[in-house]
Amino acid sequence: MRAISILVSGLLFGMGVTLSGMVDPLKVLTFMDITGTFDPTLLFVMGAGLVVTLVGYRIVLGWQKPILAERFHLPVRSMIDARLLGGAVLFGIGWGLSGFCPGPAVASLVFGHLPSVIFVASMAAGMIITRRLAPRAG
Repeated sequence: MRAISILVSGLLFGMGVTLSGMVDPLKVLTFMDITGTFDPTLLFVMGAGLVVTLVGYRIVLGWQKPILAERFHLPVRSMIDARLLGGAVLFGIGWGLSGFCPGPAVASLVFGHLPSVIFVASMAAGMIITRRLAPRAG
C-alpha cells in the first residue's frame, strides 16, 4: 500500500509541475526576472502548494499516527544556522542560473531533453560530494 501511495503522489506531482510549466526553465526564469519580462503565474503554483501543505499538515498532525507508518518522522532541529543559510544560498543560485528546481527537473527527465539530464546528473553529483565533504552532525 505504501508503494502505491508513493506512486500516486509522484504521478500527481509530476503532472502538476508539468501542467503548471515548472518543468520549463524559461517559465521559471521569467518568473524570477522582476525587472524585465516578469511572469507572475508561478505565484499561483507556489500559493496552491502552500495552502495544501498548511491544511494537510493541520489535519494529519492531529492524528495519533500516520496511515502508512508507525510514527511521524518530523525534523527535530529548527535552528537557523550557517549550514542552512549556505545551502539556501547555493540552492537559490542554482535555481536562478538554470531555471530548474530539483523536483521539476527530475519530472522533466521524461521529455529526454539534454539540459534536464545534465542538471539532474550535476545535482546528484553535488549531493554526493556534499555528503562526503560535510557529513551531517548528530
